[in-house]
Amino acid sequence: MDEHRGDRRRRPFRFGVVGESVRSADALLSTARRAEELGYATLTLRDHFVAEPFGDQLAPMVALAAAAGATRTLRLGTMVASNDFRHPVMLAKEAATLDHLSGGRFELGMGAGWLRSEYERAGMAFDAAGTRVGRLEESLRILRSLLAGEKADFAGEHYRVDGLTVFPAPARRPPILVGAGSARMLGIGGRLADTVGILPRALPDGTISDEISERLPETIARKVDLVREAAGDRDVELSMLVSPTFGADPRAAAAKVAVLRGWGASSMELVLDMPSQFVGPPEHIAEQMAARRDRYGFGYYLVSDADMERFAPVVALLGA
Repeated sequence: MDEHRGDRRRRPFRFGVVGESVRSADALLSTARRAEELGYATLTLRDHFVAEPFGDQLAPMVALAAAAGATRTLRLGTMVASNDFRHPVMLAKEAATLDHLSGGRFELGMGAGWLRSEYERAGMAFDAAGTRVGRLEESLRILRSLLAGEKADFAGEHYRVDGLTVFPAPARRPPILVGAGSARMLGIGGRLADTVGILPRALPDGTISDEISERLPETIARKVDLVREAAGDRDVELSMLVSPTFGADPRAAAAKVAVLRGWGASSMELVLDMPSQFVGPPEHIAEQMAARRDRYGFGYYLVSDADMERFAPVVALLGA
C-alpha cells in the first residue's frame, strides 16, 4: 500500500453512533440528544425489518426525521439503507425531504442488501450478488444526479428515469456512504461515494464472513487500495464500524476478544493488529486510531449505542 498519499490521510476525525438498541420514541430522542452532548458527529440507524441479527429496528428515514427535530448540530444517517427495499426515485424524494427538514444534516448510507433470511421472510427475491450490486450501482448514479438538483435521465439494465427532478432540491447534495466488503463494491464506493465503510465481505448464503482473514491488516490495506484506485483524484472518506473493548491491559482485552469471537486465545496478537479492533484504556485506543489513520486513512468511526458512553472519552481526546 502506498504510504505517501498526502493530506487525505490527515482528514479530521469524526465519530458516529449506530442506534442499534433504539426501540421507542423516548429512546430515540434521548439517544440523539446524548450523542450530540457527547460530541458525536452522527446518529445512524440500520435498515432491517426482521429482529435478527441486531434486534428490532425503527424505520430509519421516519425515525431520523424525529431525531432531527430534537437536535441542532447532530448529523443523521442510514447505516445502511438496503437498495432493494426502495426504488431510487422514492428514496431520493425521502432523502431530499429529510435533508430539508434537518437543515442539511442528512447523510445517505447505501448497501446492496445481504441478509437472505430477511428477503425470504418478506417474499422478496434474493438475487445473485452480481445482480444486487448492479442494481445498487445504477441506483447510486440516479441518486447522485437527483440529490444534486439535476434533471435525471438514466436508462440502465434495472432502472429507467426520464427527465425527473426531485423536490425539495437540496442546497447541496447530501453525502453518500457506501458499505463495501467485496472488490466490486469497494470499486463502486470509490467511484460514486463520498464515504466508504470498509466491511467484511458478504457471503453468497446471505451472511457476513466471520473469517479472521477478513479482519487482518493486509486484507484491510488491500481493500483501502481498491477504494483509492477507483477514486482516483477524488478525496473519499474511509469509515469503519468498530466494537471497542475497554480495560487497563490492552493484551488482556485483546485475548478476551479473541476468545469471544471464537478465534482462540492464541489469536491475541492478531487482534492487537486488527484495524477494526480497539482494545485497552481510552488513551491507548485514541493512540491506535491516530496510528491507523496515518497507516490506512480511516477518519470516521462508528460505535453501537451500547458503547456510546464508554467511548465518549476517545471522542473527547480525538475530536476537533
